[in-house]
Amino acid sequence: MTINNDFKQTVGASGSASREPTRGVAGGLAVNAVTNVLRFARDDVAGDTVPAPLFDPAWEPPVHGRRRVLSSWNEYLAVASQVVGRFRGQYKLGHFDYVHPTRLQPGTARRLKRPYHVSVAYAEWGPADAPIVICCGGVASVAMRFNYLASDLADKFRLICVDWVGRGRSGWLAAEGDYSLATYAEQLRQLIVHLGGKPVTVIGSSLGGSATIELASKHPKLIERLILNDVGPHIPARRRRRRADTLARHYVFRDPSDMLRRIGASQKNDGPVSDDIRFNLTFHQTRWSDEENGRIYRHDVRALQAYRRDAQKSLLQWKQWRNVRCPILLIHGLQSDCLFEATIRRMSRGKQVALMHLPDTGHAPLLADRNQIHYIRQWLCEPMHSSGEWSVLHAAPRDRHAETPLSFAPLKDLR
Repeated sequence: MTINNDFKQTVGASGSASREPTRGVAGGLAVNAVTNVLRFARDDVAGDTVPAPLFDPAWEPPVHGRRRVLSSWNEYLAVASQVVGRFRGQYKLGHFDYVHPTRLQPGTARRLKRPYHVSVAYAEWGPADAPIVICCGGVASVAMRFNYLASDLADKFRLICVDWVGRGRSGWLAAEGDYSLATYAEQLRQLIVHLGGKPVTVIGSSLGGSATIELASKHPKLIERLILNDVGPHIPARRRRRRADTLARHYVFRDPSDMLRRIGASQKNDGPVSDDIRFNLTFHQTRWSDEENGRIYRHDVRALQAYRRDAQKSLLQWKQWRNVRCPILLIHGLQSDCLFEATIRRMSRGKQVALMHLPDTGHAPLLADRNQIHYIRQWLCEPMHSSGEWSVLHAAPRDRHAETPLSFAPLKDLR
């Protein structure tokens, strides 16, 4: 990696950023009580600009209210019945049979290759005749990550929040080698066909955005509009490796406070979201295991190991990006270690891109903030999509639970 004259970004405690030219950067992180200073270096292999050092890993955004401390799984389920229960009855669970093609079975001997079926789960919100918006999460995410976004948009849109194969309530693939970016793009294509085959809007967060770029380049008529949540055609290997090393292992959580602390730490750059919002995601990312006598992640660990295999090098999709022609809303966490200024500039050349910056937020925003959802709604409803750029301040925290009386979910729904 060689040093190149580029930009220095100073991010204050409030999340606001100023950019000024700098020369002859030597690499390194200057940190004081107020600011983190990033210096940029050229990645010659990727042909893009990436930070040399990253943000101080101890940084964490402010969180409204006090963190919840739970001493038993009974207390945990009592809280879940309220936090998760606020969405009870607002959506229905659906499934379709994904057919895994032989071309995406690289580790299987040719004589043994056969297309096979895997059940894919999704949560469906909103009127059946409304415009379709598909929500796709990241490498370890689940459909219920989008509960707050989907609940707020369900009055005007039909939202389909999908579990990737090997995650959530979806089935698992036959072999580790079958998990790949091409597989997720194919799963998304088959989901759109299952929903009728007409052009749809996709909200792609992290891996979901990468899969949608892959699909839109090959089947542009399937994607009407695209919202990319803190992801672009270049993701540096450093970021991918760091994420993969955290995820690609089996965890057993035998204490609820330990689980909330550990998973919360891995999500600390998602933005200054409330404890309830984090709890909702944590609950749906895990499930109870009688064999392990604790909660475990709701995913196939082989899918995360496959991601670790692919994460040894940067992800480059500039060739595919040239073929993406639909209107785009790009959401950028100002403290992201995945989406950088130079990538954004290159993405915007010759494209219809609107850019929304989120302060105090890294990779990837949960999109549960009402102000963020307001601007997403506004962009979705506009007949003509502008190429503007703006920053969104954080909304006041949501109510601790739903309106009075509280909506409780029975134990049979807490699975």
